[in-house]
Amino acid sequence: MYLNIIQIAESFGVSEKVIMDWIRKDGLPCIHDRNRLLFDRARVAEWAAEHGLGKQAGFLSPQTSLPAGSLNLQDLLRSGGIWRNLAASDVMPTFERALASMHGVNPTILSYMRHRIQAPGGITYAPVGDGIALPHPSARTALGKDSGVIALLLLREPFPYADPTPDDQPIRRMLFFIAPSPRAHLDMLAGLSRRLASGLLKKQIVNEAPDEDILDCLKDPNQS
Repeated sequence: MYLNIIQIAESFGVSEKVIMDWIRKDGLPCIHDRNRLLFDRARVAEWAAEHGLGKQAGFLSPQTSLPAGSLNLQDLLRSGGIWRNLAASDVMPTFERALASMHGVNPTILSYMRHRIQAPGGITYAPVGDGIALPHPSARTALGKDSGVIALLLLREPFPYADPTPDDQPIRRMLFFIAPSPRAHLDMLAGLSRRLASGLLKKQIVNEAPDEDILDCLKDPNQS
């Protein structure tokens, strides 16, 4: 079965320009039929799986998720970093820096993720109160078991968030995260929410404590 470029772009949730870039730079298979491009469904499915994009293509079956409980939140925050004294205008560029810091992700999927978080509605901000939010990409992505990142953003001014927050406090602190798989996304969201609810992590973030004090709050309890 052959699909046109519009159908392929819609399946991946990207623009036609991104599809053209994938053809030129990453070998996305296509057929030139006079003045149009056609895509063999099976070959595109194989290419997407090889490039870690199987989860985005609507015609593909889900990939295996990362097992629960295998995420080290402390290491992920060390990778993404703690960013202080940011202006509201620095938020998206900092998300992009955190994205670029991920290990083990090929350039194709990094380009895809950058495109997705820059798109309208590409980030879900998830405010949790006390001026803290848990922003994350709206699109779930299968990145691989050694990928993912967390970044802490400490803003010097309120973030212009249009919707109400749980306690009406403006967002000034963000724990931005990208999970290695859709299942791991739920694990990370739950893990960060539990750490915040326990009190210590929230206190350290609100007080803008030193980096190591904040990192200690995310230490794996199984570590010595």
